[in-house]
Amino acid sequence: MTKKTDSIFAIVLLAVAFALVALLDRVLPATGIIMTVLKKGCIYSLVAVSMNLLNGFTGLFSLGQAGFMLIGGYTYAILTIPPADRASVYQYFDGGIIQFAIPFWAGLIAAGLVAAFLAWLIGLPVLRLKSDYLAIATLGFAEIMRAIFQWDKLGPLTNGSNMLRKYPSFSTLMFPFAVAVICIGLIVLLINSSYGRAFKAIRDDEVAAEAMGINLAHHKRMSFCISSFFAGVGGALLAMFQTTIQAQAFKSNMTYEILLIVVIGGLGSVTGSVLATFLFYAASEWWLRFLDSPLTIGSFQVPLLRSGFRKVVFSVVIMAIVLFARQGIMGDHEFSIAGLMRLFRRKGKEASANE
Repeated sequence: MTKKTDSIFAIVLLAVAFALVALLDRVLPATGIIMTVLKKGCIYSLVAVSMNLLNGFTGLFSLGQAGFMLIGGYTYAILTIPPADRASVYQYFDGGIIQFAIPFWAGLIAAGLVAAFLAWLIGLPVLRLKSDYLAIATLGFAEIMRAIFQWDKLGPLTNGSNMLRKYPSFSTLMFPFAVAVICIGLIVLLINSSYGRAFKAIRDDEVAAEAMGINLAHHKRMSFCISSFFAGVGGALLAMFQTTIQAQAFKSNMTYEILLIVVIGGLGSVTGSVLATFLFYAASEWWLRFLDSPLTIGSFQVPLLRSGFRKVVFSVVIMAIVLFARQGIMGDHEFSIAGLMRLFRRKGKEASANE
């Protein structure tokens, strides 16, 4: 009965969210700061959940998410640039070697598939590593990918260090929201399946999981590839949002931000990752923006308020959250009717005890 209630609750929330997004698309300017935060929130919430699948639900400490986003973004851009525009985009490489274009939806799927395929290849050796060693290996892979995609020898395919542009993009909030909802929904279904339970068993105790008959290598590789698939789709969405893509932008800092979002939301919580993503970008790019402008009250000028001070305050806030709320916003729980009822009962018991 609880699962049925939670399912109805989730459907109602999604219906309300779709209606709200449709309304915001009509009333908000397409290039306003609020719309920018919402679009980035949709894109990075998908990437954060995909990282949480690997780090939070399977217990594999990977730092290669920016690399797989890079692969997905470039795959989408390369395959969807119209042939008529390739000469101007690949002007330094004789128009490039690919002279066809696929539909945008096929480009999104291809972005995920190419990222998953490369994850499978790199996973064969690196998934034998554990903990910090796996993190270092995947971080190195992401940096290698960034260098390779800027290599002039691959210029006819990747355009070298030049940006790719003129591929299909989006202007409405509904598109990234719908793609993120579908992809996150698939991840939730996976987590609640027998494979998801196997991932959690590996996270909790590898020895016990193997004793129960779980193939560790197979399930780790599956989690790694699925996570990379959705990171690739997220990279394609980011490329569409930015309208241009360049490998130089996919630095390790991007992965660190995504990992920070996952930690703030709670390792092992999908809704925590989604909430933390929107809070992260709202705070960093909207709510604290006033701190970057000098403020004068009468003849008194408020000290410290200047360009860049917003990032200092935001860093302090993040440090406080990590220090004093180590389990994150949601811990390993999800936002549901059952969870809310447990929270209210606990608060009621605490209030009764205090009386």
